[in-house]
Amino acid sequence: MRGIPAQHSVMEPILQTKLSFAPWADPRTARLPGVIPFELSDWLEVDTAYGEQMALRDHLIATVPQEVVGLDESARPAALELFDMLLGLLPRLGFEVSEAEVVRPDGAAVALDREAPMHTMGRLLQCDICLMQPDPSGATDESVLTGAALCFPSGWRLPQKFMKPMLRIHKPIEVYTPDLATRVQRMMNGVQVGRGLMRGTASRSDAHLCDPRSEGELRHGTNTSKYIRVERQSLVRLPETRAVVFTIHTQVVLPEALSPEQAAALDERPIRLAD
Repeated sequence: MRGIPAQHSVMEPILQTKLSFAPWADPRTARLPGVIPFELSDWLEVDTAYGEQMALRDHLIATVPQEVVGLDESARPAALELFDMLLGLLPRLGFEVSEAEVVRPDGAAVALDREAPMHTMGRLLQCDICLMQPDPSGATDESVLTGAALCFPSGWRLPQKFMKPMLRIHKPIEVYTPDLATRVQRMMNGVQVGRGLMRGTASRSDAHLCDPRSEGELRHGTNTSKYIRVERQSLVRLPETRAVVFTIHTQVVLPEALSPEQAAALDERPIRLAD
């Protein structure tokens, strides 16, 4: 893929040793629409692959920032609001926060750069981060992707989706119709401050963690794919700017890493192939 270094496609896969969330195993997330509320204390996570995932994030942000980070100037106040919010949440996850830097759970020190908030947050959090806001141009009533730190896309590229509304972002997914876009926008409008909404996706995949592909490229999973990729997708409303933060925490495991309960549930509810 243009701009993305080849190393990510030839290195050993980055795998979790266990799956902290299996959407097919929880009746609330296994059935559509599968959206459930959560408290902000349960929003962020440091899992068993944190160090390896963060090393890849550091590499991508340093070498191809134009592919994995974006921030429209209209979204800078929201990015800084999220930046400050996260600094208050990180200590409970094992981060050491000082005025000038944050020491991550893997021991790496990250300088706090308020001039580059998305770059900095992308080097702290394991999850990808997207800022969704009203269209600053007023051209659409849909939320627009105004900022992101997106290192682990599954079949899409940030430059193709940046500053686009939801319906355009989901092109060429056939099931994402204008009617579905209206319902998704209604859900986003309903996100309340202090309480998030989350859902999960799961697929069988042969792709590595960082899988950027242009629109229309073929799927990367088959019935014999050996990896299971799970995304915990969360929506959180910022109180001051009212922007919605969309985070994607990605875990990739081999089937043998599933708990007995997760494996049994998977037999009952087979997951889809990766698109």
